[in-house]
Amino acid sequence: MNAPSGRLVNTLALPQPYLLFLGDTDEPSYAKTALGLVDWAPERCIAEYGVAGCTVSTGLPFMTPAEAHGAGARALVIGVANTGGVIAESWVAALVEALDAGLDIISGMHARLGSVAPLAEAAVRNGRRLIDIRTPPAGIPVGTGRKRSGNRLLTVGTDCALGKKYTALALHRAFAGRGIASDFRASGQTGIMIAGGGIPMDAVVSDFEAGAAELLSPDAASDHWDVIEGQGSLFNPAYAAVSLGLLHGSQPDVFVVCHDPTRTVILGLEDFALPTVDEVIDMTIRLGRRTNPAIRCGGISLNTSGLDADAAEALMAAERKRLALPVADPIRGGPAFEALVDACLA
Repeated sequence: MNAPSGRLVNTLALPQPYLLFLGDTDEPSYAKTALGLVDWAPERCIAEYGVAGCTVSTGLPFMTPAEAHGAGARALVIGVANTGGVIAESWVAALVEALDAGLDIISGMHARLGSVAPLAEAAVRNGRRLIDIRTPPAGIPVGTGRKRSGNRLLTVGTDCALGKKYTALALHRAFAGRGIASDFRASGQTGIMIAGGGIPMDAVVSDFEAGAAELLSPDAASDHWDVIEGQGSLFNPAYAAVSLGLLHGSQPDVFVVCHDPTRTVILGLEDFALPTVDEVIDMTIRLGRRTNPAIRCGGISLNTSGLDADAAEALMAAERKRLALPVADPIRGGPAFEALVDACLA
């Protein structure tokens, strides 16, 4: 898979290639940064590294920081996106080890690397950089609601970490493959690392959330598409504010609902049931009409990684019939995904 190109906000030049740090993660959904980089920027990834308790793997060889540096790595990327974006105390020794081995550290966590004293001290001692991706640009304006030129597609979800980024990247690649002028607009730390720029929407002060989305997707030519990476879920008790600000500021002409059919509860908030796809379609249209009265659902993106091919196809066919909308798994591709692309561009 190839990383997208295009006009970017907060453009970054990161030291590459990477050693991907998985911490002590035992939930694959929390390793989405590492997994996303392996899937969409594999040429930048050399190896993986973790500490006691880690049961997740990207499939890359395991290397210590010294071994990875010897193999050409120039930075360790914290490949975890956990609840709250915290740097666990159990990780610190391994991160110091990376700095001592000559690697910079790249983090998409909310916690700032320099706020961890041992990391700050080791960076100075070794002349290494601590790079925080989750840093919004200065001077973000308040949202205006003004209708902008060009076309916009936003991926939305029934929950976090179930395919909004992958769906947006796959749709952008499909648009480009058809010769359609388009940009992938990254709104989260992993997408920003893949694209080389964007705005980390969940690090923006709430009053400026819609304005940040407007800045991320500016006026464009009438035949141009911005494919915008969604964040969170309108139904997530913790992160709905980010999702709503992104929806209002993006003013999408089309949205695609992303869903994992094997998930029944909100990730990390298991007392809350997952909303249905139907509920997400209805809520997105009702709220999205505030800034784009013509908003419509282009179809459904199902993450069927937990199903075999036959079960996935049967489920997609049933949902296609039930919803009267295109339903596809972008990673499986095929005619179903091409039909979803057609519907988005219709």
